[in-house]
Amino acid sequence: MVPFDGSSLARAALVRATEYAEALDESVVVVSVIPDDEVYLRQQGWTQSEETFDIESVVESLREEVTELSPDATFRYERTTSSSPQSIAREIRAAAADIRPTVVFLGSENVGEIVTPVSSVGGEVAANVEYDVYIVRHWSQTTVSGLEPQLEQYPTTEES
Repeated sequence: MVPFDGSSLARAALVRATEYAEALDESVVVVSVIPDDEVYLRQQGWTQSEETFDIESVVESLREEVTELSPDATFRYERTTSSSPQSIAREIRAAAADIRPTVVFLGSENVGEIVTPVSSVGGEVAANVEYDVYIVRHWSQTTVSGLEPQLEQYPTTEES
């Protein structure tokens, strides 16, 4: 399972999850949490300031991005009324309880630090002991023996 918000590290986590899934003959489920908060959606780059709030266009944009990176992944989204990291993490944990993944691939710069920031979605998701967590901190080609890197998905130096 991959929590996905379209950020660079979420994209990296999805590519890494796809590499592992292919090697282990597993499936990838991507979960996006979409708050009912126009300001948050604009900050994420999911809508433009002149656009009216349209949840379906946000969902379709995320779905297309996921399909581009991992064509065989299953995409699902959850809605929440709050854009707080705790609310988003709660929705991701609920999705994980439903999906029951063996591994959650998190793209995060600060998960696992000695002091987890209060605003960390990843820290709250990683705290669950029901699944293993693979933390992706940067874009890098896999060096794990047996994994086939998805080279076409890695950004050029300018993009990362």
